[in-house]
Amino acid sequence: MNQNKAEAVAFIEALATKEKPEGVQMMLAPSYVVLDACSQAASEDLILAAQNISQHDNGAYTGEVSADMLKSIGVQTVLIGHSERRSIYGENHKILAEKVKQAASHNMQIVFCVGESLEDREAGKAEETVKKQLVDSLFFLSSTQMKNVIIAYEPVWAIGTGKTASPEQAQEVHAYIRQLLVDKYDAATAEGVSVLYGGSVNTSNAKELFAKKDVDGGLVGGASLKVDSFVELLHAF
Repeated sequence: MNQNKAEAVAFIEALATKEKPEGVQMMLAPSYVVLDACSQAASEDLILAAQNISQHDNGAYTGEVSADMLKSIGVQTVLIGHSERRSIYGENHKILAEKVKQAASHNMQIVFCVGESLEDREAGKAEETVKKQLVDSLFFLSSTQMKNVIIAYEPVWAIGTGKTASPEQAQEVHAYIRQLLVDKYDAATAEGVSVLYGGSVNTSNAKELFAKKDVDGGLVGGASLKVDSFVELLHAF
């Protein structure tokens, strides 16, 4: 929940003037209320995503935003299952599965977030937790539908805390997620799904994280709020 309309549009306009590396996809997920203005200001190489989506098509769901509403302003991508949606707003596996179904039925690109708490990590249950999140809320999609999915691994204990999973810890879980995709679908599907790391990514640790074999990119919070640091992160690949 950052940046008002003027700030968000200024960010996108400034971003357009910066030199960016080839072959790196850029995605921004602003607040709902500024998405339309951002969509009008954004260049074609910038993907805009919504931070959330309703599991319902339409109707008496005050405060919710539907897939159709998002698509009507040119937004084709949505984050689902972010740890803050799970922990603060109580979005459980059932709700998240319904949101995934809704987004998939509208052919939207899905960025599906998974990750363990500190308690799970210390109890040796990180992989078990991640597997359950994927199986319960995502792995009912077909292999064809999975081509439109990005998975973001965000260890809850590393979000906004300044703590970061070591590159080795990140690679370990990313490789595990990749193997789950192989086991559920096939090797081609697994290789086609980008797996991002999120959790206190910044300009000082991004290059080492992104160098790992199964870390395909980042889901970045605070370090993405300034244009210069955002562009520096793009150059970390």
